Amino acid sequence: MKKFKFKIRGNTYDVEIKEFEDNIAQIEVNGTMYEVEVEQKETARSKTPKLVRSQVQTSRSDSKIKKTVSSRATPVKAPLPGNIFKILVKEGDEVKKGDKIMIMEAMKMENNVLAEKDGRIKSIKVKEGDSVLQNDLLAEIE
Repeated sequence: MKKFKFKIRGNTYDVEIKEFEDNIAQIEVNGTMYEVEVEQKETARSKTPKLVRSQVQTSRSDSKIKKTVSSRATPVKAPLPGNIFKILVKEGDEVKKGDKIMIMEAMKMENNVLAEKDGRIKSIKVKEGDSVLQNDLLAEIE
């Protein structure tokens, strides 16, 4: 962090402040580490903000995406990485080419996922809130 040279009673000390948080400083004096408490009326605050991240949910073991495709069905794949925002159809629904099947959020934008052919939704492989990668299987149309 910062290096200083102190001269006390004729002795020279090389002092390096390693970390300073609240009123506790970790310093190295001539190669020996010390933790010292600094008493002052106003504590020097770090100019660098501390980043605090929220906990990541990891309990979605049932949301694994199946990448298998049946032989007759046309796969509907994710055009780019993102999150499934809303599913607009359910299994068994009839769709026409160009109908919206689902909306996915990618790159801070909502993107429509469209049916690639006329047919019936055979299966939906994702749920709302799932994260998908590019070319992951989202649904099948037969």
